[in-house]
Amino acid sequence: MVASTLAACGGGGDSATPTLNWYINPDSGGQAAIAERCSAESNGAYQIVVSQLPRDSPAQREQLIRRLAANDTSIDLMSIDVVFPPEFAQAGFLAPVPEDVAQEVTEGVFQGAVDSATWNDELVAVPFWSNTQLLWYRKSVAEAAGLDMSQPVTWEQLIEAAEGQDKLLSAQGRRSESLMVWFNAMLESAGGQYIVESGEGPDDIEFGLATPEADRASEVMAAVANSSAVGPGFTTSNEDTNASEFEGEDAGFMVNWPFVYAQALSKVEAGTLDQSVPDDYGWALYPAVDEGTPSAPPLGGIDIAVSAFSPHPDLAYEAVTCIVSDENQAEYMVTNGNPASSIAVYDDPEVQEAYPMYDTIRESLELAASRPLTAYYSEVLGSFLREFHPPGSVDDQTGERTETLTRAVLNGEQLL
Repeated sequence: MVASTLAACGGGGDSATPTLNWYINPDSGGQAAIAERCSAESNGAYQIVVSQLPRDSPAQREQLIRRLAANDTSIDLMSIDVVFPPEFAQAGFLAPVPEDVAQEVTEGVFQGAVDSATWNDELVAVPFWSNTQLLWYRKSVAEAAGLDMSQPVTWEQLIEAAEGQDKLLSAQGRRSESLMVWFNAMLESAGGQYIVESGEGPDDIEFGLATPEADRASEVMAAVANSSAVGPGFTTSNEDTNASEFEGEDAGFMVNWPFVYAQALSKVEAGTLDQSVPDDYGWALYPAVDEGTPSAPPLGGIDIAVSAFSPHPDLAYEAVTCIVSDENQAEYMVTNGNPASSIAVYDDPEVQEAYPMYDTIRESLELAASRPLTAYYSEVLGSFLREFHPPGSVDDQTGERTETLTRAVLNGEQLL
């Protein structure tokens, strides 16, 4: 790998060239390629060396948090999940974003992506790529069910259509981050918010889980999980298992990230999937909870943060502006399948060719809702998963129980 080769060479540049260590989430080599390009374009100002973090987002957070808590100066840049900037910022682990950089990297960027990189009304990280889930459907199944997919659809309509055609409705019912992604999208569509008011301390947080909106989201979640439209392994299903399930003969509808399209095409190229399968794929905006209410698609992605302990914060931010340029975001989207946070990238002809659903992705990102933005996200998530899994067991009391548990955890009265 490029990353390990550069590291073995001590940065791969002249000894007088400052080295910037960029800790990245695993991908298909796209961030390493960007690091090489930006290093070359700096004309010797810096050399970026990439090091790979664990695949799992919580494990990435744990490794970075432990090292930053020890004032580790070997970290300059970090690719972090969009749910973690508040925690890193409140702990004092992030270098302030210069005003001119903040203005440059937020211009023409999806508002949800900017929000994910903001804490206490200040930009604390830089949006890199954004992600969102779409509603994927088999065109043949939707047509047979009489669903007009050019119009918004609800979860109840999907259950009825899938059951009526004896097909599967695939969603992520596993006890993991993906379950929060699913529930939060339904809660936002119902008009609610997981956290109504956040703050620096646990006592400053106002939850929105003991509300009619949260009860409605729970009701819809249970309706999906208890329907005959989901597969027998629903409570352990994740994005990968759903993508494979959607390639089968029983596929009907699925909520998932855009990677599923490229995955199907790669299998066609490898000769393990017939072309007729992706030819039957259709896509639309995420389902709404109720007819007449807006959809609130999930927001995912990666922000880039600069460590407060970096010996070269100015150079690091210079590198960040190169990394997140429209050209690099477009290249990264085409080669690695991660949608851009810059709106202009969706006008790139190569992006449009690689992603025929580019317009739906763009519209979805314009509507996308963040998961709870809080410095205590790990505690919030852990409490949620304990009460909301399995999803078929949730009821109108689950939200209130989760809120009570979360407060007890945050106050040190209970352990997860």
